Amino acid sequence: QIQLVESGGGLARAGESLTLSCTVSGRAMYTYAMGWIRQAPGKEREFVASIGWSSDSTFYSDSVKGRFTIYKDNAKSTLYLQMNSLKSEDTATYYCARAVNYEGRTPRTLSGFGSWGRGTQVTVSS
Repeated sequence: QIQLVESGGGLARAGESLTLSCTVSGRAMYTYAMGWIRQAPGKEREFVASIGWSSDSTFYSDSVKGRFTIYKDNAKSTLYLQMNSLKSEDTATYYCARAVNYEGRTPRTLSGFGSWGRGTQVTVSS
């Protein structure tokens, strides 16, 4: 069973940067698209970003496009989310997720992900 462990969350001020990491067990990153999902207090989970299993594609939600960058290091089995120009509305628990389909299309919605980590909290003060 795959294990996804997020880290790197914390407290930041608006305009600052944070980088989240997700360690992925096994060789899943070589053959599955990966992504980041977040859930703000009192709100539903929302898609943030995804990267194809061959790193040939990346997608972002409109709310983070131009500020966040998703990338991965297969050799380290680690997925990253570089978050720049943070805003208070970025405050949420961020989850690392693996796509449902082996060597499938890169998901752009929550339904495309089937395995999740426990999350890491990001709090942005204005």
